[in-house]
Amino acid sequence: MAKPAKRPRAPRLTRGTAVTALLLLAGCGGGTASLRSGGASEDRPAPIRIVGSSTVYPFTTAVAEQFSLRFLKFPAPIVESTGTGGGIKLFCEAKGPNAPDMVNASRRMKPSEYALCRANGVTEIIEVQVGLDGLALARSRRGPDFGLSERDIYLALAARPFGRPQTARTWRDVNPALPDVRIEVIGPPPTSGTRDSFNEMFMEDGCLTEPAMKALKARDERRFKEICTAIREDGRFVEGGENDNLIVMKLTQNPVAIGVFGFSYFDDHLDKLKAVKVNGVEPSFATIADGRYPGARPLYIYARADRARMKPGIREFLATYATEAVWGPGGLLEERGLTPAPTPVRAAFAARARGLVPMNPAEL
Repeated sequence: MAKPAKRPRAPRLTRGTAVTALLLLAGCGGGTASLRSGGASEDRPAPIRIVGSSTVYPFTTAVAEQFSLRFLKFPAPIVESTGTGGGIKLFCEAKGPNAPDMVNASRRMKPSEYALCRANGVTEIIEVQVGLDGLALARSRRGPDFGLSERDIYLALAARPFGRPQTARTWRDVNPALPDVRIEVIGPPPTSGTRDSFNEMFMEDGCLTEPAMKALKARDERRFKEICTAIREDGRFVEGGENDNLIVMKLTQNPVAIGVFGFSYFDDHLDKLKAVKVNGVEPSFATIADGRYPGARPLYIYARADRARMKPGIREFLATYATEAVWGPGGLLEERGLTPAPTPVRAAFAARARGLVPMNPAEL
């Protein structure tokens, strides 16, 4: 795959046992007084707490490392991979000093989630688009070579394709031009923003190749969603959990299977995996940046504006994220697999991050 030359990457950060222990201690009634007060002490503020997307997790942990090196007076942020949907729910509903200050999201916050936040007193939310990612389809390098269209993907995985019974067992059943290979796809669970992105960019677009579905969408949006995004549950689609590295491991063990995950994870494992072309296009930094790849998507972080104004470190963390050396071309996050957003987009969101400007709900 052709792509810009990059400097060697530092190893990915992982949630170590110390962080896990801190999360467990902070969430229980025992422990020290400083842990019960959110990890703060008289002369040291509480750590920033971040939950959410497994796709955005490695990028935010990389920023957290830079933040800790730059601002020694603040404790290291605690970052947890919970999935976008679960993370936003925690962000909106959790109370007390150990509630999340920020959430990573592999899709934009939904209007219903914003309403949930408001109902729980989280009335001002800072939205920052941190870059672009591709939703890659990939298989083991030992697997067969064939590409797919959005229609192929929909027909293979829909519970009731175009409202009819699902009978496809092999890719040839879906499209006579495809090989007689068993349909087996490993992908994210419903709580994941990656699943939402997959539904929107592949399932819905594939469904809309049928003229009757376009008419249905205009007439009955709820019914359209049922037919176009409900995924079969007969073992042909296997939920791989929130750990994208686990999907990569399963693909190396099963050459027939196709995995669905963020492009950065695919890019990290080019020695083990190869891309499945969609509409004849492979995911790459170039095809994601210019929109040619159908699975290109923006990634986000959200912060509580009230916490950002009052809790030490959040303003500085957001400013660290929104610097060219971090999210710009040739920056830290591009080295980790994130495609930089266009210059005007970075400038607009950098201003929001540094100024702690809340989002307008009308934008959703």
